[in-house]
Amino acid sequence: MLIKIKQGWEIPESRATPESVFHNRRDLLKAMGMGSLLAVGSGAAPALAAAATADPDPSAGLYPVKRNETYTLDRPITDEKLSTTYNNFYEYSDDKDLADAAQQLKIRPWTLAIDGMVEKPMTIGIDDLLKQMPLEERLYRHRCVEAWSMAVPWSGFPLKAFVAMAKPLSGAKYLQMTTFQDPKMAPGQKSFFYPWPYIEGLTMEEATNDLAFLVTGMYGHPVPRQDGAPLRLVTPWKYGFKSIKSIVKFSFTDKRPVSFWQKLQSSEYGFWANVNPEVPHPRWSQATERVLGTGERKPTLMWNGYGEHVAHLYDGIKGERLFT
Repeated sequence: MLIKIKQGWEIPESRATPESVFHNRRDLLKAMGMGSLLAVGSGAAPALAAAATADPDPSAGLYPVKRNETYTLDRPITDEKLSTTYNNFYEYSDDKDLADAAQQLKIRPWTLAIDGMVEKPMTIGIDDLLKQMPLEERLYRHRCVEAWSMAVPWSGFPLKAFVAMAKPLSGAKYLQMTTFQDPKMAPGQKSFFYPWPYIEGLTMEEATNDLAFLVTGMYGHPVPRQDGAPLRLVTPWKYGFKSIKSIVKFSFTDKRPVSFWQKLQSSEYGFWANVNPEVPHPRWSQATERVLGTGERKPTLMWNGYGEHVAHLYDGIKGERLFT
């Protein structure tokens, strides 16, 4: 008899967050007088219409992909109309109603540079990469540092599979990821206030953890431009600002990357950014989260519920802020 042992993150799929609820980080700018940060996009219909008229994604025929049943949920899947219109993508706007503007993003040709401490630096096109990677679907919770949450069916491949292809040298300790920089295509990058391009980083141990996932699709089709097409990161035990979008470069290094939000506001956003309900943001509590689509307040889970798989990564780390 096969006995299934329920994992800490699991919930009945019938409770998974609907397909339409996914994006935010505006409180910082509001507090600093730089703009609004917390409004649900009101332009869903225009945004979806704009997406329909944008150049089609040539990888559409790859989806849907088979779901990996290891990764299940404890709440309903967020409705897709929400998760693709409630969004943060500062390259296009510091307002969440940005899906229409993000259709300016040109997703082909799209090449990825792999450099730094690797056996052989290379450049590879996104479609060639997709042919080499084991695509699958995973249901993950997403927890924003702004204290809202959603649940999304992501499609993509394990980051550790990408790392294996890149063949980093033994001395590499970190993986730095960089987003495109093109102010003509992304008007938000004309702002002098932000430290463009968007940079994020993981330790090699984090990057090769089973949960770390490079996303190329969601809800059974290619990931939309406003959600980080054609390639973004998802690390479900961390706050969402670690989930860098529209990646163009992976650099293996022995020096810890200084990320976009650290450069912008290091007193509030650190390198690790792991979810902990007991450690408040300097300006608000993290004890509970608002579920997009329902407005329900739920207790925030330590490590966003994924602790049995990632808590060991941080054993022995002292004197650092692991949770902001």
